[in-house]
Amino acid sequence: GDGALAERPRAREAALLLARPGFRQLAAIAALLGLATVSDAFVYLGLQRTLDLSLSAFPLLFVGSAAVFMALAVPIGRVADRIGRVRVFVGGYALLLVVYATLLAPPAGLLTLAVALIALGAYYAATDGVLQAIASAALPDRLRATGLAILVTAVSLAKLLSSLAFGAAWTLGGLEAAVAAFAVALVAALACAAWLLTRSEAPA
Repeated sequence: GDGALAERPRAREAALLLARPGFRQLAAIAALLGLATVSDAFVYLGLQRTLDLSLSAFPLLFVGSAAVFMALAVPIGRVADRIGRVRVFVGGYALLLVVYATLLAPPAGLLTLAVALIALGAYYAATDGVLQAIASAALPDRLRATGLAILVTAVSLAKLLSSLAFGAAWTLGGLEAAVAAFAVALVAALACAAWLLTRSEAPA
């Protein structure tokens, strides 16, 4: 009917969003970094094993990182508006390297736990909302929600693949080897992201 015909041009326009240089570069960067991201569940399992935490304390790890996120989301958002959203976004992934380091370093009890949860919460505060803000500035108003949905889908698929890869690496080589491999991958992804950003038209 007329409704279906009216939707076809909009569908074509949505498909062409990735042809916009700024948005395409941003989606590539976000997906690339997502491929080197260890999921929260694996981080918590790694902390539980490294620090020999009781199973009853395991749910508190989720609470701890969520509390840090809620405390830092607004302040970090203000910093991003002031110094540049792309800088803060990439810096958030640098914080993820701190999380990986806590899983590789000799355990130091509560200090290791506190550093890991603070870094993880700060990583989310510096990436989740900031990425949406960067993308919103690169998208036309009438297709903004569609573009954000495409971006979230790309990042989610990348993180799904990373979870499968990390689980396999942990099974085959152990926790330390898996974390070390992902740390190297994240450093490489950050280097690629920095290179792409120098060529990108995405708003800073």
